[in-house]
Amino acid sequence: MQTETQHAVITGGTGSLGRALVATLQNDCCLVAAPGSSELDVRDSEAIAGYFAQRRVDLLVCAAGIIRDGPLVRLSENTWDETWAVNFAGAAACANAVLPQMKRRKSGHVIFISSNSALHPPAGQAAYAAAKAALLGLVGDLAGPCGDFNIRVNAVLPGFLATRMTESVSNTRRAEVLAAHALGRFNTCERTAAFIRFLHFELPHTSGQVFQLDSR
Repeated sequence: MQTETQHAVITGGTGSLGRALVATLQNDCCLVAAPGSSELDVRDSEAIAGYFAQRRVDLLVCAAGIIRDGPLVRLSENTWDETWAVNFAGAAACANAVLPQMKRRKSGHVIFISSNSALHPPAGQAAYAAAKAALLGLVGDLAGPCGDFNIRVNAVLPGFLATRMTESVSNTRRAEVLAAHALGRFNTCERTAAFIRFLHFELPHTSGQVFQLDSR
């Protein structure tokens, strides 16, 4: 059990997964900040720098995300840019903001919330899938150099979750996704949060990994 107080930041913290993470991590001697977009707009580099300037971060979970579905040929430049800015560039900027302090302490952990779409993109999710796939590349790029400073970098793919982001998914599409799961059931925010807690506190020698949590 972790005895020293840890400081965690969860971007997109007002979402369903963010709230589950707060409830789980606060039980482990962890002070958790879970800013939503109104408190920390991950599209704004100055806002990111200001938010992290005087804040200790032992664990950063980059969970902020948006979906803007549509065929590639119909995606406007603004839609593409916004999707990329939130799902990839914002996560990369937040990681870049906390890594210097982690390097000074020679301790820290960055977890990117990616998606099954990064590995098996469905039709109509070109921008979202590309951004989430880029996060996996970022894990590979950062894990080695960060390892020299005892900093871990991992990615978690929760699978299809019942969240505000997926409320608009049609029953037909939901059934199709469910049918692709070997266990015939979806993962949950609570179980995803429990895994992230386990990864952070109980797997101190694990870095550079991509964890897919559903049965797809």
